[in-house]
Amino acid sequence: MKRKILAAVLVLGMTLGLITGCAGTTSGSTSSGGTADTGSTEKEEAAEEAAPAEEAAPVHADEINIGIAQDLDESLDPHLAVAAGTKEVMFNVFEGLMKATPEGDLIPAVASDVTVSDDGLTYVFTLRPDVKFHNGDTVDVQDVLYSIGRNSGADGSDPLIPALSVISDMQGEGDKVTITLSEPMSEILNYLTLAIIPADYDKQDTEPVGTGPYKFVSRTAQDNFVLERFDDYWGTPASIGKVTFHINEKVDGLIRGLQSGALDLVAHMTSTQTAQLGDDFNIEQGSMNLVQALYLNNKEKPFDDVRVRQALSYAIDKQGIIDLAFDGYGIPLGTSMFPSFSKYYDESLTDYYPHDTAKAKELLKEAGYPDGFEMTITVPSNYQPHVDTAQVIAEQLAEIGVKATIVPVEWATWLSDVYGDRKFQSTITGLTSDNMTARKLLERFRSDASNNFTNYNNPEYDELLAKALASTDDAEQTELYRAMEKHLTENAANVYIQDMADLVAVRKGLEGLTFYPLYVLDVAALHWAE
Repeated sequence: MKRKILAAVLVLGMTLGLITGCAGTTSGSTSSGGTADTGSTEKEEAAEEAAPAEEAAPVHADEINIGIAQDLDESLDPHLAVAAGTKEVMFNVFEGLMKATPEGDLIPAVASDVTVSDDGLTYVFTLRPDVKFHNGDTVDVQDVLYSIGRNSGADGSDPLIPALSVISDMQGEGDKVTITLSEPMSEILNYLTLAIIPADYDKQDTEPVGTGPYKFVSRTAQDNFVLERFDDYWGTPASIGKVTFHINEKVDGLIRGLQSGALDLVAHMTSTQTAQLGDDFNIEQGSMNLVQALYLNNKEKPFDDVRVRQALSYAIDKQGIIDLAFDGYGIPLGTSMFPSFSKYYDESLTDYYPHDTAKAKELLKEAGYPDGFEMTITVPSNYQPHVDTAQVIAEQLAEIGVKATIVPVEWATWLSDVYGDRKFQSTITGLTSDNMTARKLLERFRSDASNNFTNYNNPEYDELLAKALASTDDAEQTELYRAMEKHLTENAANVYIQDMADLVAVRKGLEGLTFYPLYVLDVAALHWAE
């Protein structure tokens, strides 16, 4: 087995900023998870019966089969997606006026170009001619106005993306869309990567229609999700005609699928899992660009006491977790920001809480817990990296008298109970950003944010955020974001662990895997070697 190391980016040309269980968590989005124990798919089982893993001889037709550890969101509407795993896949189906490149830049997509007024308040987009939706209709200005208005609240509804409430006016005529802001916002183009969808189409939740290089074909819940190349795509066409995502919450099922030849690619694997594969695969490494942490419900006792949260931070040996559970793959983190956001990332915060059990016990005693306490860690059971992390954390917390019970749940349960209803004490997941904005990672901790599932509530933090969002000076805004990160660290809003390495098993002969500075899988870049 050849291990190929790919650089995971990471110079961002523009301001950057989802939860991922990681096989599906959040960001505004979530990642990791799945919904049911499906076991091996029929295709996997048939392949296993047909030939032993070492004798498998897959035929490289004009298709690929990808294994994923979680089902997609129940609704496939791109503006309503919650799971990072859903956005990871649907990156191939939808595009915005702008889109991200592997280098972290933003380039026009549905738009062909954009001009910005000197005062930073007016953006004029020229639509690319003859961009087609997957249903055959041509994109026009009404589709763009509808898509952005739906997210900004311009249609009278609550904004799906609160940041876009800065838009004071939108006009469309011919091939031009003019967007006027009430105040300058340096990250506005990042938010305009949101999916452009047909204004008069009402089946996005079950039969999504976008403008991307792949179009939706079918979905079987808990089983598979099928895409086909969109031959009328405006840009460089995809190389592979058919892509089937096979859903299997059992890690062993995904590994057997690779070994049998039923699967060609599986991402977000651990080193232990990839070690079970033979010479038929390359293992490529990037970064997941997420913040994995022990996320605490700050409203629940004893986590409403900053001393308890700080004690847990001292008790956790993050490098020990990375070494023991991930064979050393991963980048330790100390706050809600990861290295890809080099402009905002403060590496000095990584060691703010050195591993110190004595200090942890002292803080617990001050907080009134000299003998420790009991707690639960709710983890999506289908995402093994988070389960492994929870097991190591439980052992480390035991050293300070804290008994942590791991509660494995299905992804649907995690999404509804933990992320939605906030019924949990602590959980392990990964938070990332689906549009390369640092703001996305930080504003979720505002006390009244709808996605503030950790119930963090601190007036000082809210004030810093308000100042950052009101600032029109890039340097000042950057410093305010960094101050917010330091605040989260000092107040131990959560117990930060790592930016996880992304190990991807790729069948030899399948080329073109590209890592982005956000949580996506670019299927259109894949091709079989000739």
